[in-house]
Amino acid sequence: MNLARASHSAVPNLLPALPAGWPAKPLQLIVPWPAGGATDLTLRVLCEEAEPLLGQRIIVLNRPGAAGTLVAPALKSAEPDGYTLGQLPITVFRHALMNAVPWDPVKDLAPIVQVSGTTFGLLIPANSPWSAVTELLDWARLNPGKLLMGSTGIGTTAHLAMEEILLKQGIEYVHVPYKGTADQMLAVASGQLMAGVNSTGFAPWLDRGQMRLLAIFSAERSKRWPDVPTLRELGLTQSVYSSPWGLAAPRGTPPAIIKRLHDAFYKAMHSERHTAALARYDQHLDYLDTDAYKRAVLQTVGHEKILLRRMKLLTAPAT
Repeated sequence: MNLARASHSAVPNLLPALPAGWPAKPLQLIVPWPAGGATDLTLRVLCEEAEPLLGQRIIVLNRPGAAGTLVAPALKSAEPDGYTLGQLPITVFRHALMNAVPWDPVKDLAPIVQVSGTTFGLLIPANSPWSAVTELLDWARLNPGKLLMGSTGIGTTAHLAMEEILLKQGIEYVHVPYKGTADQMLAVASGQLMAGVNSTGFAPWLDRGQMRLLAIFSAERSKRWPDVPTLRELGLTQSVYSSPWGLAAPRGTPPAIIKRLHDAFYKAMHSERHTAALARYDQHLDYLDTDAYKRAVLQTVGHEKILLRRMKLLTAPAT
C-alpha cells in the first residue's frame, strides 16, 4: 500500500464534546480469531494499555470463524455508542467481494485507527523431508492432489497467497481451512498438514523447533530470519502479501467518541509493552489516523477487487 503515512507527533488536548459521562461502563472489543493466537495476544496487551487512558476496562470477546469476518455483522448490529469495537482484518473487505453478505464493510463500519500488519510465511513440519520450496513444488507436481496445505480460512490473505503460487505452478492440492493461527499451527507441527501459510504468529512454534520456515511473502527478508528467502527472490511471484489491520466501531458512532478512542489507542499502541508484544511475533506498528485509515480501506477494496477477479474468486459486486 503506497498511501502516505499520517503524522501524529502529539495528541491534541482539545477534544470534541463527548456524550456526558462517556465512557460510563466497560467497553468490549470483538476479536474475530481464536484466543491464544498472535493477534489475540497483542490485542489483549493493547487493551490493557488503553484501559487507564479511557478509565474503563476493555473486555475481549473472541468470535473466530468465517476467515475473521464475524466481526462485521457483530459491529453492524451493535449500538453506535462507542462501547463495542472490533479488530478489522483485511479479510472483512475481501469476503464482501467474494460473497453476498447482508453487511457492507465500507458503509456499515467506522474505522478508528490502523494499528499493525503481518507478513506471511510458508511452513512445514520440523520432520518434513523438504528443505526448500522447490522440493515441495516438485513433489506436488509428481503427486497431483496429494499435497495437504492449510490456511487460516477461505478468502484469507494466507489462502490467496498460497493459491496464487500454486495456480501459477499448475499444482493441484487440497486446501484445509482453519479458524485461526493456533489450530492451524498445531496441525502443521503435528504433521496433520504437509505445509501451511500463516502470518508471523508462527514465531513461537519456530522458536520451539516444531516447524520450519521455507520462505516468506514479504518484499525483503526478515531481520529475525535472515536466512529464509522471499518467494519473490525465488522467482515464484512478484506479489507481496501483508495483512494490515486496525480497529473499527459501528457506523453512526459519534465523531467525538471516535476521536477519543483514536487518541487513547494511539498512545496505547506506542507503549513499550505493546510494541514489544508486536515484535515477539515479528510485527511492527503500521499506524494510520482515522482519515488516512478510511482512505486506505477504499484503496484496499479497489486492489482486492482486481486480485480476486484475476484469481476467479470475485463472485459478488464490488462495494
